[in-house]
Amino acid sequence: MRYCINCCIHLLPNDLHRQCFRCRGPDHSNQKCPVCRGENKIPLYTDSKQMKWLAVLEVRTDHCESWNGIFCLRKGKLCSLMFGLIIMTLVMVSYILTGAKHGLLLIPSPFHYGAFASNPSLMDNESLSDMKDHYQPSKMNISYVKDYPSIKLIIDTITSKIEFITRQRPDLEELRKQEPHMFSVIPNKFLPNSKNPCWYEEYRGNTTTDPYATNSYALYSKRFRIIFDYLRKVFWNHLYHYKDKHYRLRCLPHFYIIGQPKCGTTDLYDRLRLHPDVRFSAIKEPHWWTRKRFGIIRLRDGFHDRYPVEDYLDLFDLAAHQIQGVLQSDAVKERGKRNNIIIGEASASTMWDNNAWIFFYDNSTEGEPPFLIQDFIHAFQPNAKLIIMLRDPVERLYSDYLYFASANKSAEDFHEKVAESLQLFESCVLDFSLRACVYNNTLNNAMPVRLQVGLYVVYLLDWLTVFNKDQILVLRLEDHASNMRYTMHMVFQFLDLGPLSEKQEALITKSPASNTRRPEDRSLGPMLPTTKAILRDFYRPFNTKLAQVLFDDAFLWKRT
Repeated sequence: MRYCINCCIHLLPNDLHRQCFRCRGPDHSNQKCPVCRGENKIPLYTDSKQMKWLAVLEVRTDHCESWNGIFCLRKGKLCSLMFGLIIMTLVMVSYILTGAKHGLLLIPSPFHYGAFASNPSLMDNESLSDMKDHYQPSKMNISYVKDYPSIKLIIDTITSKIEFITRQRPDLEELRKQEPHMFSVIPNKFLPNSKNPCWYEEYRGNTTTDPYATNSYALYSKRFRIIFDYLRKVFWNHLYHYKDKHYRLRCLPHFYIIGQPKCGTTDLYDRLRLHPDVRFSAIKEPHWWTRKRFGIIRLRDGFHDRYPVEDYLDLFDLAAHQIQGVLQSDAVKERGKRNNIIIGEASASTMWDNNAWIFFYDNSTEGEPPFLIQDFIHAFQPNAKLIIMLRDPVERLYSDYLYFASANKSAEDFHEKVAESLQLFESCVLDFSLRACVYNNTLNNAMPVRLQVGLYVVYLLDWLTVFNKDQILVLRLEDHASNMRYTMHMVFQFLDLGPLSEKQEALITKSPASNTRRPEDRSLGPMLPTTKAILRDFYRPFNTKLAQVLFDDAFLWKRT
């Protein structure tokens, strides 16, 4: 049913205005009709059916309609325009509210995350992707601060709370209680005639048994299945047969490249594996010590089944086959020579990522983890060697942002994320120790940029509580980029690798750099000068302590 705006009464189905009841009599006049003459009044007569409001705007007129009808038509269009504006306003309000809640806004949210979750029980059975929910909007509703003086006050508060306190190292029995299966698999002594830590393990399967059927790396990633398909084919040929029993050679890495991300670890890995005496795990970054052994595949996906230590050892089978070939050679058997092949592992999360501890280890002290990754590595490999590659933490953070951010990347967006992260970090250090904040999963997942990864000295000091200083080689990416030959020689000497021919050395040192910044990220340009000044102030006390620990002022990064 349509409605006559001019006369405001029912029309017949054919919608002819001339047949309109009441008005269209033989003597009808718009000027005399009391209904048509009404000013600014549009009474509506509807039947029992619900009337659609938009139907009022659908107007039918004939060519002989008066100026009063045209005026009503314009009023209909005006109502339509006003209705459209109302709808747009509601849509924008909805976008702002939901965007602020989920962090999807193109502009910063006016909320400041304040409350720090200090009770680990609040986070039981939650996925890592949900940890950000523990930070609720502050009651003060503080907007993100953009001006340098205001953010400088936040940094001054953080600096005033910095204390480098030596952690208490757990004893071996406590570690055994936490990971009994791991200690049952890895022995406390290794083969004396191998430079790399290896041992023989009895294999109880037969020729039809698939030794990698349950390996989690093969099950969860298609990329690794080709590697394991090859290992299946050659597995039986590399077993050691002795007194009707079969043994397989198991190995752990001799050295670890433990950090940091976006500091040149991939380039170092690519060059080191060109050395004839160096082998690596089947995949570059297994992340077993920090993530996979806890059942973390991707941080956003939460927890899965934990990867047993056997799955991790499988990744070194290719290298173990080559080491076994050397051990069974006549030169080693008859002349008593050692195997000089060493295995490396290059997970850049090993140095800093202890985020999963809160879900598995009890008896924490004031929010600090009772056990760290290095405690377990040292328990099995007290002679392991560790390589750390660092770079200016300010530039590292920007590179990290460009690499991992998925959309809306810009220098301005980076600035806003830095401001938010600093406020979150300040909220934590006001109530907790520096170590508790650095290793807190909730805080680290809430910060939009990974500020904590650049706090190198906090992690290094914790590694030095279990490993000797001469077991750790710390390099700078800036030195590696400017004089690659020199840094690679430092690595070769640190790992006690044999001499190279000129051709081998040229192949290692003159290869193109790996994992450089993508062209689309280069087009975004550098960070804002204000952002750089803010980050310089934030990292300065940590860099100062790092330079003191390493006795090298180059780690102040004053010239970058």
